[in-house]
Amino acid sequence: MAENASKPAATGAAGTDALAFGVNELFDMAAPQERYQQMIAAGGLLCPMEGMAFVSSRAGAEQVLRHHETFSSQGTMDLGNIRPMIPLQLDPPMQTKYRKLLDPLFAPKRMDAIEQDVTDRVNHFIDQFVERGECNFTDEYAELFPSSVFLGLMGLPWEELHTFLHLRDGILRPGGNEMDPVKRLAIQRATGTELYDYFGQVLDERAKKPADDILSHFLSVEIDGDRLTREDILDICFLFLIAGLDTVSDSLTCFYAFLARNPKHRQQIVDNPAIIPSAVEELLRWESPVPNSVPRLATVDTEVAGCPVSAGTMAIVMYGATNVDPAEYPDAFDVKFDREPNRHFAFGGGVHRCLGSHLARRELRVTLREWHRRIPSYSIKPSHEELEYPPGLRSVKDLMLVWPQ
Repeated sequence: MAENASKPAATGAAGTDALAFGVNELFDMAAPQERYQQMIAAGGLLCPMEGMAFVSSRAGAEQVLRHHETFSSQGTMDLGNIRPMIPLQLDPPMQTKYRKLLDPLFAPKRMDAIEQDVTDRVNHFIDQFVERGECNFTDEYAELFPSSVFLGLMGLPWEELHTFLHLRDGILRPGGNEMDPVKRLAIQRATGTELYDYFGQVLDERAKKPADDILSHFLSVEIDGDRLTREDILDICFLFLIAGLDTVSDSLTCFYAFLARNPKHRQQIVDNPAIIPSAVEELLRWESPVPNSVPRLATVDTEVAGCPVSAGTMAIVMYGATNVDPAEYPDAFDVKFDREPNRHFAFGGGVHRCLGSHLARRELRVTLREWHRRIPSYSIKPSHEELEYPPGLRSVKDLMLVWPQ
């Protein structure tokens, strides 16, 4: 594999030596779609340094995501957790065992049962600013709403919202996006200890007084005759906090930045709310708020996209790139709310396909439905048109929206 600190080497069937951008641009989330297609055209495998490979083509992604025996998820990410996050950092058969327990908790029927609660929470936040005629959509809605939904799922009161946000940010945005890796990890570890302690106390309360919520269910459920240990439950909670809160927040900011800039698309939702489910899928494809996968460790020497990948290499699938791969989407740059089929990778693929995809979809659909029912016309506030997309998950900082009163 090639190594170049300033300009990543692109290796692949096309035989291109290098792409015309540097490492910093690799993580520029403002408008990455064209760059994604450049990566695919250059061969679909990008190696910015020894031991790391970014997979951009859909064919390469399929290979990595669907072959856990070659690309392992175990031990590939440290966010301050002291044990593997369940089931994200496990491979089958153990991963399959835990998915049997968790998948029903987020199945479509379960989402039907919580729809009214989700709807009430959407309107709770809209109530706070609708008469004002403007809001910081990022801070006043997107950052808060998904965490509030999880409060409901876990049987926790509204008053715990800021505790959830504190724990989430300490893991995902340590020190307000501290860039020093040693300082970042120290903050994450300290927050991880808080997280384990917090959920440990809630579990003690549920053991004494069970309720109709996920945590009480974990204390009594069995998998193939085995009960979950306390550590199992805490490791699941760690994953829930990082995977279930921030990704929906980021998706919402991306969606509303697009809709505020594209009134014809927004009007389609206003005129025909029935299109919302397919609009959500298309916006997930186009915006790809989770741009990259959790790293997978190559367990043997292998090939991806026709290129050699050595054992020990961390392979990262670029979901955003796969979602504009011309091999799957010849018209990838056309945002079509009636696109069919739409086999996007916004929720990943293979055995680790997003556990909470049905919950995320429900939150996004209900938000679009209720928001456009109450605020059908809106735009980006004047003098705030230049949007900032911080590095990491794709999101918009301080998305300022205004609407007629």
